[in-house]
Amino acid sequence: ASKPVSRKQVNSLLEAARWAPYCYGDQPWRFVVWNKAADQARWQAAFEALAPGNQDWVQDAPLLVLIAADTLYDTGAAAVNLCLQAEAQGLMAHQMGGFDSDKIRVVANVPEQYTLMAMISVGYPADPATFSAEVAERENAPRKRRALGELFFDGAWAKPIA
Repeated sequence: ASKPVSRKQVNSLLEAARWAPYCYGDQPWRFVVWNKAADQARWQAAFEALAPGNQDWVQDAPLLVLIAADTLYDTGAAAVNLCLQAEAQGLMAHQMGGFDSDKIRVVANVPEQYTLMAMISVGYPADPATFSAEVAERENAPRKRRALGELFFDGAWAKPIA
């Protein structure tokens, strides 16, 4: 839904990400946040870097967040913490890999040393009656995950965990 997210809520999301566990004391993640209510033009520039399917999905989302990593491993924990905090606040967080990384690097002025990992839209849940047919189909499709034995191994690679 297009309802704005308060500055207090944004700070809470960022605090959750900031307190994620990390190795070596370096907190290697950096997040760029675009708040539609605070600066619609900058939000629009970030929105335009998203793949068309993601634009359909998040066009009413009040926040867009770019996640950049200097070290990949720890950055995922910060992203998950932000998403869990969003859920705790009654918000929805949707992680996206479909974006033009060259375009968003320019929009956000991200130094080359950082790998652009994902973007997250954050906002209030929309009324499902307002979904386009395509969004409704994606939202209602069964969730799929690989079998445990394809991802987790018992003592050696390719020895599926039972």
